[in-house]
Amino acid sequence: MAPRRPAAPGLGLALLSAATFGTSGTFARSLIDAGWSADAAVAARVGIAALLLAVPAAVALNGRWAALRRSLGTVGLFGLLAVAGAQVGFFNAIRYLPVGVALLLEYSGVVLVVLWMWARHGERPRRLTVAGAAVAVAGLILVLDLAGGAAIDPVGVLWGMVAAVGLAAYFVLSARMDPQLPSIALACGGMAFGAAVLVLLGVLGALPLEATFGTVRFAGHTVSWIAPVAGLSLVAAVVAYVTGIAAARLLGAALSSFVGLTEVLFAVLIAWLVLGELPSVVQGIGGTLIIAGIALVRLDQLRAAPPAPAAEVSPMAEPVAAPHA
Repeated sequence: MAPRRPAAPGLGLALLSAATFGTSGTFARSLIDAGWSADAAVAARVGIAALLLAVPAAVALNGRWAALRRSLGTVGLFGLLAVAGAQVGFFNAIRYLPVGVALLLEYSGVVLVVLWMWARHGERPRRLTVAGAAVAVAGLILVLDLAGGAAIDPVGVLWGMVAAVGLAAYFVLSARMDPQLPSIALACGGMAFGAAVLVLLGVLGALPLEATFGTVRFAGHTVSWIAPVAGLSLVAAVVAYVTGIAAARLLGAALSSFVGLTEVLFAVLIAWLVLGELPSVVQGIGGTLIIAGIALVRLDQLRAAPPAPAAEVSPMAEPVAAPHA
């Protein structure tokens, strides 16, 4: 049974990650409205972020290149699934589905995390976790305001499930990475690999990589295209990925994935503040349910985990479970 670890630092990092991930739609919208393809915006986001993190990642490694070599396969898998797969899956899903439906499909990855931990590590979800999942998903549906009866395209559903697998991989791989590999190194390596995959697919013609380099409209103002690209790279990638990986290591895959649901809530609030899109009362109720679901999952963990000696509560310690494939 896993030891109890301090939750406050992990929860703070997870909420910061969710909030910064939630800015991506607002930044990307200004670029897409100006003529950028969604795939080009994603490639710029993760490619520039990887470059920005290269020197800090090398400093953080502090000569521990053996840890990086041991983790190359997992870092590549993180870049393929958690970076490229999740974002390409979501942006292709919204070509066929309403954004709300696509988001709901992507965040079904939270359920996939619970099922993976059960199937791979034997961590059968207890009643409070199941109840928390049901409450959180109900809240997600309300926040996304899906009551519209839009037709569901099966191709879009398949892309949405690709995004869900990518999201689940993000939380699982982040939590199970070699503790000797700094979070910033994992983020840098994963985003570099993900950017390379996206550029390769663009060169092969599998993804449209189109960009314009003029002024764009952002938050009611005319600004250079550099401003939203910088926001996507610095805020929605560098800060979001580094803090999210660190949070998953502290909280474990299951709890960090549930806290990640607040990204949708933050996205709604940011759209309200920046774009003037006022959230409804129903969305407010949904946000409350998401928070309640997270609380239930955390309560379940506290009830199940016995107190651990101080020596076992290192912030860099991984959850006690067998390494995943």
